[in-house]
Amino acid sequence: MQGLFDEDDGQEDAPESTPDAPLADRLRPRVLEEIVGQDHLVGADGTIARMVAAGRLSSMILWGPPGTGKTSLARLLADQTDLHFKAISAVFSGVAELKKVFAEAEMHFQSGKATLLFVDEIHRFNRSQQDSFLPYVERGAVVLVGATTENPSFELNAALLSRAQVLILNRLDSNALGQLLAKAEALEQQSLPLTREAREALIASADGDGRFLLNQAETLLSLDIKDPLAPGSLAKILHRRMAVYDKDREGHYNLISALHKAMRGSDPQASLYYLARMLVAGEQPLFLLRRIVRFASEDIGMADPQALVQALSAKQAYEFLGSPEGELAIVQACLYCATAPKSNAAYRAQKAAWKSAKDTGSLMPPQNILNAPTKLMKEIGYGSGYSYDHESDDGFSGGNYWPEDMQAQQFYHPVDRGFEHKIRERLDFWEKLRAEKTR
Repeated sequence: MQGLFDEDDGQEDAPESTPDAPLADRLRPRVLEEIVGQDHLVGADGTIARMVAAGRLSSMILWGPPGTGKTSLARLLADQTDLHFKAISAVFSGVAELKKVFAEAEMHFQSGKATLLFVDEIHRFNRSQQDSFLPYVERGAVVLVGATTENPSFELNAALLSRAQVLILNRLDSNALGQLLAKAEALEQQSLPLTREAREALIASADGDGRFLLNQAETLLSLDIKDPLAPGSLAKILHRRMAVYDKDREGHYNLISALHKAMRGSDPQASLYYLARMLVAGEQPLFLLRRIVRFASEDIGMADPQALVQALSAKQAYEFLGSPEGELAIVQACLYCATAPKSNAAYRAQKAAWKSAKDTGSLMPPQNILNAPTKLMKEIGYGSGYSYDHESDDGFSGGNYWPEDMQAQQFYHPVDRGFEHKIRERLDFWEKLRAEKTR
């Protein structure tokens, strides 16, 4: 194979931007150094910068939110390589297109040139389509550069992931987005008609998406606006975008994890924030209620038995009121759980008891606590010697309830927080009585 970064390229070049092309297209970076917000990849010590410097480009998956530079980065890699360049989108390509691409890549490989294949939205290919890349990537006929907004560990085959580096592109922060606005103003040779506060509001509305921000800026620059707009006036011209949130994808799992851990950490403010993030983005309220009910048992348990009552009452209230009135009941349950004393003693007790039940198989309980509905069962000792606790002093007999071939176990260990502090006192009292009665 020829040197990876030789002059003779033989690529399929991306079309040049025309003067009437969208601003975001005209502002595409021309060299790696012009990419903003991804210094960990393209900076002096960045992963991709090191590949380029070493002249060795490996297959990679570019994972990041929309508008963070995945496509621009792939195009720049193509510009700086001697590889034959081919770009496809998984949205529009099927099996026939892939066969054609692989046949073309094989032809170039036989003549000594590998193909840099850029696959946009690679997560949209099904498992068998993803598998079709493997032999060509394995042999080096194809250097795969895939772009995805979805978590590769969920959406891509393990075999494909093992042959490619996953490189994460960061959501663009306010500094990076500010740089994009400055580039747009320099290209258009005019300033955005915004006050400082409105400029900050415009950047915040982009939610880390550079392409969205540039499209909004292009709209503003095309209007005949005499005086700088304040945030209120800006809002009337530009609609704020909805947060990126796919209810069956990684964003969904990230936010519900954040909500659960914020409640566990007794931070009601952060808990309410993540709850709002999900509801505003369109999450099903009943999904959130199910998680709060589970939280009440797993992370609060007997430290505050009312938490489960509150969570179930919130479900009932929401089903009765519907949205948006019923969402206040979800908020109440969330805040109750976040501020309640915490204990996972019941959760740990469940796991320990389940393990013991599996380990001990079918051991019989002691005969004295078994019912004897038939004469034969009475004759062989069922129920014989049972002490009825209500007839004992303190309402406590101190009897043994464990199988004869099994030592008494302790699964439940109440903590010294909330109501479980009182439960611990009860258990200690009964243990003391049991020791006295069995002397």
